[in-house]
Amino acid sequence: MRVEVLGPVKAYLDSGGPAEISGVRLRMLLSRLALEPGRPVSAETLIDDLWGEEAPAGAAAALHSLVARLRKALGGAATLELVAGGYRLPVRAEDVDACQFEELVTRGRRELVAGAHKEAAATLGAALGLWQGAALADVQEAPFADPVATRLHNLRHAAAEDRIQAELHLGRHAEVLADVESLAVGQPLSERLAGLRMRALAAAGRQSDALAVYAEIRGRLADELGVDPAPELQEIHLALLRGEMERPAAPAETAPNRLPAQLTSFVGREPELAQLGALLSGGRLVTIVGPGGSGKTRLSLEAVARDSAHARGRAWFVSLAGVSAADAGVSAADQIVDAVLGALNDRLYEGGEAAPLDRICELLDVGDALLLLDNCEHLVEAAAELVDQLLGRLPRLRILATSREPLAITGEALCHLGPLDVPRDSAAAAEAEAVRLFVDRASSVRPGFALDASTVEAVVEICWRLDGMPLALELAAAKLRSMSVEQIAGRLDDRFRLLSSGSRAALPRQRTLLAVVEWSWDLLDEQERALARRLAFFPAGADLPALEAVCADASLPAEEIVYVIGSLVEKSIVQESGDRYRMLETVRAYALGRLAESGDDLAVPYSAYFLALAERNEPLLRTREQLAAIAVFDAEYDNLMHGLRQAADPSRFVGALFWYWGISGRSAQFESYLQYGGALPEQARAAFGVVRASMEVDSAGAREFHPARPLMRMAQLAAASAGESDLDDALVSADPWVRASAHWARDFLLTEQGDLHSGAASRQEARRGFEEVGDRWGLVISLLPLARDHSLRGEYGPAIAALERAVALSSELGTEDHLYLSRARLARERRRSGDLDGALRDIQATHRRARELGHRRMEVNILVGLANVHRLSGDLERADRILDELAAAHGESARDLFVSTRLENRLARGDALQARKLLVEAVDSLLTQGYSAGLAWAAELLAGVLALEGDPRGAAAALGMSQVIRGEFDHGEPELRALVDRLTERLGEEGYAQAYRLGAEMPRQEAIDRVAGLVPAGQEAFLR
Repeated sequence: MRVEVLGPVKAYLDSGGPAEISGVRLRMLLSRLALEPGRPVSAETLIDDLWGEEAPAGAAAALHSLVARLRKALGGAATLELVAGGYRLPVRAEDVDACQFEELVTRGRRELVAGAHKEAAATLGAALGLWQGAALADVQEAPFADPVATRLHNLRHAAAEDRIQAELHLGRHAEVLADVESLAVGQPLSERLAGLRMRALAAAGRQSDALAVYAEIRGRLADELGVDPAPELQEIHLALLRGEMERPAAPAETAPNRLPAQLTSFVGREPELAQLGALLSGGRLVTIVGPGGSGKTRLSLEAVARDSAHARGRAWFVSLAGVSAADAGVSAADQIVDAVLGALNDRLYEGGEAAPLDRICELLDVGDALLLLDNCEHLVEAAAELVDQLLGRLPRLRILATSREPLAITGEALCHLGPLDVPRDSAAAAEAEAVRLFVDRASSVRPGFALDASTVEAVVEICWRLDGMPLALELAAAKLRSMSVEQIAGRLDDRFRLLSSGSRAALPRQRTLLAVVEWSWDLLDEQERALARRLAFFPAGADLPALEAVCADASLPAEEIVYVIGSLVEKSIVQESGDRYRMLETVRAYALGRLAESGDDLAVPYSAYFLALAERNEPLLRTREQLAAIAVFDAEYDNLMHGLRQAADPSRFVGALFWYWGISGRSAQFESYLQYGGALPEQARAAFGVVRASMEVDSAGAREFHPARPLMRMAQLAAASAGESDLDDALVSADPWVRASAHWARDFLLTEQGDLHSGAASRQEARRGFEEVGDRWGLVISLLPLARDHSLRGEYGPAIAALERAVALSSELGTEDHLYLSRARLARERRRSGDLDGALRDIQATHRRARELGHRRMEVNILVGLANVHRLSGDLERADRILDELAAAHGESARDLFVSTRLENRLARGDALQARKLLVEAVDSLLTQGYSAGLAWAAELLAGVLALEGDPRGAAAALGMSQVIRGEFDHGEPELRALVDRLTERLGEEGYAQAYRLGAEMPRQEAIDRVAGLVPAGQEAFLR
């Protein structure tokens, strides 16, 4: 893995692809750990460095949640380790660009001091080339970021000055003058820069300008600091005046450029260029390895052009693309030798006394030299043999090769080249390398083409569908001569036909997308082709056991597959990520075509393998092994769904997937396959049967979203006769998960009937049962009602502790619905407790996550909570403004989510008229949702309106109705406590108690009906 912090924080996995690090706090954690590569960082240090003085209550749980998310983003627990001393990111210093930068700067300074000016200039140039913007650019608000970024910024400036000094010693004053002038603008009091600037100007023959620089800085130092220039600067000034300034020798005549000229601009690949610069400065053989069309040739030419050997005219380019493996009886080795001699001599070798290899060595024996061998894959053995001989005979020769597989020589360093960065969404499109390349080429084909609101979605889709592969993107951009960008995006299902008109000047195998893939395919042997086309049958890729089980046959024995898949990885047909093997989508599309032609029928072994995998892991979803089982289902989900579609009888597949669908929030599949309930595992059916009664409570709110929705929905699968006896049996089941589910179901049923007290013991038993089996999902759904109990009693500490644990568990589960609900309730509880700052932090974190994921309705809910916080802080203007913005952005589609909060704002303003106007709509919305807490809230809103209208008895009675509807009065809501105090002040304690009892002693259904009718339930109304 490689981590970049010298610019926006990024991570690249072992496969070369970028990791999805969404969320600012997540990037903060990654960058903080990366700055200590391979070393542990304590939890206390991480909390201080990520939150500083604004650490949330339960910071340890918040950190744990971040760690879990980062592990998931990076590919598993091995990518972020918990060790003695804290958390450790197991990367090497050279895999973190900031550490690599510091190492190169240190080496460059040593070379500068030793007088090795050429080496120093190259090394320091490579170090400066690692920067892609301001250090820690997108996490600068982190408490640790400022001092680190400042130190790196200062080191960057010092390295730039060192490089300029080295270049001046080489006589390159003309090349660096613009750089030193630019640096001086930002550091007008830097005496070292002034000295370098004076030397550069003097070397350019501009002595008067050099003297003016001295006069300028002397004046600045006197005016701003009250000091004279340092002795070193004064000596430069005196040398200028006396004409004694040593003038470096002018650079030699321009060295010959032996690289082919490029017709288009070079876009992106800065990290790879920096990596190549470092590898070439420290090694002698580097091979750029990547699939066809990934831009290996163009990258290699750009890297060589930046190398010091090229500046001295000692870099040669040899294209092997036109060399065939066997041509008219001439061996591949002899053809490669001829190609190299032709590049070195600018003509084909014509023989002579010296052997061809000896002649090559003679021509390359010029000191530090760089030979670029391009397109070695079809001649890999012959190329490897020649490279090995050249490196052995020429100790100062360096070789850069490009190939679709390594040369496999001792000492070879690899630069794996994958796709360009593709954007996560349209908002980030402009910065993505794939988009930048496409737009650059598109604007050449169609002048005036730009990335804007009308084109961005189609461009992003093209980049995603074409895997961010440069050649494919260039071929797609070329189609803009005759098609719109939307038409191109819409025809990518037939990509090989669409992208069939590349440059006529290109090699035949690079003119069309099909030719690019066919060239790689033709280099495979029969076993490799067989495994490649069969791997394409797996939409989510596959691990080795799956390949052995599904793809093996007489021609491809299972024991051979590990070697064949390794060969496909080396030949860049397959990408390896962890223990999984995948194909780029374009390669997979081609391989699927070959699979269809082959007649290979994988449907039966494929479905059998993945059905067994699902059935093996399904019971673990309700045990302590839950996270590992979820990880299996997550990784294999597309494969499992493919198996389901292939299966002749899908019922067993549905039974094995059903519970995963439920707890992971995949509601579409969950609802679609309800009819297969007979296939559910026995353990699950036993629990779901007893929940059926709770489904008779028509709770629309619970149907829309409740953390236990799967349990309630799946209860519909129970037999129609399920009833009290089933519940009694389940409550004493030998299976602790079934018992816990039954207790949860019993409590849910009682709660929705307004009876919180009878289910209290079941709430505790449900938590204990889920704790016993280790079911995190069950723990979340059982912790929420326990937190509610504490909250209603005003016991904020225990309520917050329970919710913090629910948040941590939801983070481990990785299900956004549960995480959102737990965080939202935690923020609500902090608000109720008076911790408005803590509530704001939780709301802002949840809001960022919802916005990143595009969950618009969830985002509305979160912002409604934000309006509540501002109302309690006394900022009614801001609370109303948030609701106005929501109404403008979402219109009627989300009005039900914020109308009750707008009513509460009117109550806080004392605006009885407007409150009454909103009351009917608010109460109607809450009654439609139908869950008991919402019905009780409707009674509380009615009480607030009645109190404003001058009916304190009716208001007190309405509060009593809220108790009978919910089962308990909400003592934890500060606005309700304030209302009770006002009513008690007006009615007296006895009067308030009497009016309250009128509502509290009413039959529950009658109380609900009265709220629905908005009856001003004063004393006379109750008596009637």
